[in-house]
Amino acid sequence: MYTTINGFLNDWKQEAELTLQVLDKLTDASLNQAVSDAQPRTIGEIAWHIVQSVPFFLVQIGLQQEIPTPEQGSASAIAQAYRRVCEAAVAELSANWADKDEKLPEMIKVFGVYDMTVADVLNQLVRHQIHHRGQLTILMRQAGLAAPGVYGPNEEETAAMRAAQANS
Repeated sequence: MYTTINGFLNDWKQEAELTLQVLDKLTDASLNQAVSDAQPRTIGEIAWHIVQSVPFFLVQIGLQQEIPTPEQGSASAIAQAYRRVCEAAVAELSANWADKDEKLPEMIKVFGVYDMTVADVLNQLVRHQIHHRGQLTILMRQAGLAAPGVYGPNEEETAAMRAAQANS
């Protein structure tokens, strides 16, 4: 649980950078990779969901954030939109909430249904990103892309490290 806005911002910047590493590896051709025939949600749909969720969560706590409209077929548009929403989120929180740690334990109604603290909403935003980032990395493999190592090296990075060790 976050006890300071700065604590959230530090965590968010790290997680957003990891999500960007994944989004930057997407290709236009990969965006149509579906989960399965029975579950037709695609990489592109999940990636846009990640982008739109950032401002959507933050609007719940009272921030003024613009929710971008998906642009179909462009992986670079997804990554650029994610950069923009993350920059807007960090800018508003840094400028308007940096000294408002007392807001974190406040109870609010989220999505018109749930009672949560502001800190819980920020925590859920981070976890939500991690959850969908994991989905993307699996779908990237199905689409023939190498997903970047997120919390450790990926298969290709591990093989390169082993080869380097064998050659030294």
